[in-house]
Amino acid sequence: MDVIAELSGLVGADAVLTSKPDLEAATEDWRGRYRGPALCLVRPATAEQVAAVVRCCARHGIPLLPQGGNTSLCGGATPWESGPAPVILNLARMRAVRSIDPVNSTMVVEAGCVLATVQEAAAAAGRLYPVSLGAEGSCQIGGTIATNAGGTSVLRYGNTRDNVLGLEVVLADGTIWSGLYGLRKNNTGYDLKHLFIGSEGTLGIITAATLKLHPLPTRHAVAWVGMASPADALTLLTRVQQRCGARLSAFEMINRLQLDLVVEQVPGRRSPIETPADWHVLIELSDNSDGDALDTELQLILEDAFGDGLLTDAALAASDAQRHALWEVRHSVSEANKKAGVGLTTDCAVPLSAVPAFIDAATAAVQALAPDLPAIVVAHLGDGNVHFIPFFTFEEWSAIADREALAAAIRHAVNDEAARLNGTFSAEHGVGRVQLGEMARYKPAAELALMRAVKQALDPQNLFNPGRLLPPG
Repeated sequence: MDVIAELSGLVGADAVLTSKPDLEAATEDWRGRYRGPALCLVRPATAEQVAAVVRCCARHGIPLLPQGGNTSLCGGATPWESGPAPVILNLARMRAVRSIDPVNSTMVVEAGCVLATVQEAAAAAGRLYPVSLGAEGSCQIGGTIATNAGGTSVLRYGNTRDNVLGLEVVLADGTIWSGLYGLRKNNTGYDLKHLFIGSEGTLGIITAATLKLHPLPTRHAVAWVGMASPADALTLLTRVQQRCGARLSAFEMINRLQLDLVVEQVPGRRSPIETPADWHVLIELSDNSDGDALDTELQLILEDAFGDGLLTDAALAASDAQRHALWEVRHSVSEANKKAGVGLTTDCAVPLSAVPAFIDAATAAVQALAPDLPAIVVAHLGDGNVHFIPFFTFEEWSAIADREALAAAIRHAVNDEAARLNGTFSAEHGVGRVQLGEMARYKPAAELALMRAVKQALDPQNLFNPGRLLPPG
């Protein structure tokens, strides 16, 4: 029996896709930069079916590529152009919300659930699942866990890792580990879930998760602020934190070029403020207070900052519709950049105090390689994560003879500046294939050796997502 027939017998013929049209979307990343062949795409409906597929692939020595919503920014979820064609494992059929416990503030969901669906289910129970990012309408919860996704609420609620209490995982031999604990305290040995969170599908297939929920805020105050510099934005961040504490939910910063591209490229988007500014900050406070106390507090903070010359302009949302409109501008950055040209996305994080110095140093380092090249900046300023994105028009990019070499040199230049400031080259996007060279360049040898030992112990056949996360030894 051939592999396709065997897989069809395990999950049903209609859940094994082999035609070119059926595979097209799964074999190319969403930005159109990476494409490779796949043997087939399998859509299991249960953890038991996932385990059966894993055992089948192990018998035949066929690599498995777990794929969620295929929204990776570092080539982590599409096949390589060469080498053995993998079986793509897509869990979109596994999208049940198995249970919600509002008293325990937990929910158990299957890995194929779309992030926005998880957020909506939690809200319907009066709870909040706080992980939020631009791709939340298409990314799957399993993918966000496998990449330890960050997003816009890390400042208050932490990364995905901080909001997962338990996992169900299929291991390389087909064993199903059921660790769906709903406990805040469980001091019984190694906390195994953390091996799989952020592992990018290289150690096991996440099939379900117990998520930590939070009280659902009922009041929000949101403002869009124009500023002269990242240093001024950092000063404002400190003031808001001092006066609002844990009520500060988001503090996002973009530069003028990024806002201009959103307005130009995405229908219906416009600048939230009238006065042009070099830097823009989106601030959100949230809590469960009564009345307009939160809006009043944010307005007073902004008035004081304006009086001290920190702001050039500000717009405070007066309704939920205006609040959503402000967030739509922020969440439109990826769409705008994809339409406008080619951005060499970096994903650095540095200590908060070093953010202005990092932006200045990265700008100088890139312009030494490509004079006058502009850069987009999209920063989760509250947690020190700065996406510094040297940006080419399509015409400029097409005219470069060795694009791969230039891209690598530019990324190294930016990441070197982050490392010099005690930062990292990957804050939330992961490693995938794009950052393999950076792993070899920046990770201490002892760390890489430990990671390879874990990989060898859990996946001795190198079955799961080979060629990702770990550089060749």
